[in-house]
Amino acid sequence: MDLVWLEDFLAIAEDGGFSRAAERRHVTQPALSRRIRALEDWLGAPLFERSSHTLTLTPAGKTFRSVAEDVLRRVVAGREEALEVARLKAETIHFAATHALSQTFFPDWIRRADSARAGAGVQLVAANFAACEKLLLDARVHFLLSHHHPALASRLDTDRFQRLELGSDLLVPVTAPAAVSALRGTRRRKAAPRHALPGTQAAPLPYLAYHPGSGIGRIVSAVLAGREPAAWLVPSFAAPVMLLIDMAREGRGVTWAPRSLVENDLAEGRLLRAGTEDWDIAISICLFRARARMTNAAETFWNAMRKAKLGKKAHAPLSRPR
Repeated sequence: MDLVWLEDFLAIAEDGGFSRAAERRHVTQPALSRRIRALEDWLGAPLFERSSHTLTLTPAGKTFRSVAEDVLRRVVAGREEALEVARLKAETIHFAATHALSQTFFPDWIRRADSARAGAGVQLVAANFAACEKLLLDARVHFLLSHHHPALASRLDTDRFQRLELGSDLLVPVTAPAAVSALRGTRRRKAAPRHALPGTQAAPLPYLAYHPGSGIGRIVSAVLAGREPAAWLVPSFAAPVMLLIDMAREGRGVTWAPRSLVENDLAEGRLLRAGTEDWDIAISICLFRARARMTNAAETFWNAMRKAKLGKKAHAPLSRPR
């Protein structure tokens, strides 16, 4: 059925005849008659009494008139709603961010980038790296915010995707302090880590690992796999980063945590380094996007982020020669 047939039918019912309706619909009367016949064939019942001089609706026509009016009204309203959704979508920037960055980095960063959004709305999806990567690959978000390291295996190849570095962090191996010994005079012995890297083959350290889909977990696994000397670890638990840090505080094992998340714990002694700085892993905080053209709002935001990044480089102090 064609919606034009409904408009033709209602025009005839309102004008009381084919000739006036044909003029109103800007078609010939024979063409209008053919379209009404097609509607009646589709419906399976005549809509007009044609035997009398005055054109009237049949009982089926009277019933169908309210239906036709309701259908057209719903179609027009639905079209307006769809256009409104499309307009809002075009003016909304969609982000996917890993769990850790969605709670720590993203809120302050997006507030500082308020002018770059140029009034566009923001929608954020928080998930592990694998899920966020899939959202970007499927073009369901404009941007992916995640940690990055050269050892991280990713499907976001440089031929199809771009990366902009926004900041940096360190993954630090942490553990709870060992039980503090009794007082010796007035001095207390310095606390030692409960679990110290690298561990031994005979006594591997309990490792608080990340979920397999975690970007940080993939980075740690890739770096440790190629490291000498090796760390002797036995996975004891897998969870998101905040829960792993809680478990490390409880003395359950050693985990690699972003320094930005454990600085206070390290300063106040709730956590200690499980190894020297040689065990730290430098990571960057990056914004990924597809190279394909995005919405105007998303492109404006990306260009502003790139310009801000270039501005920081231009104003960075030159390092002095050694």
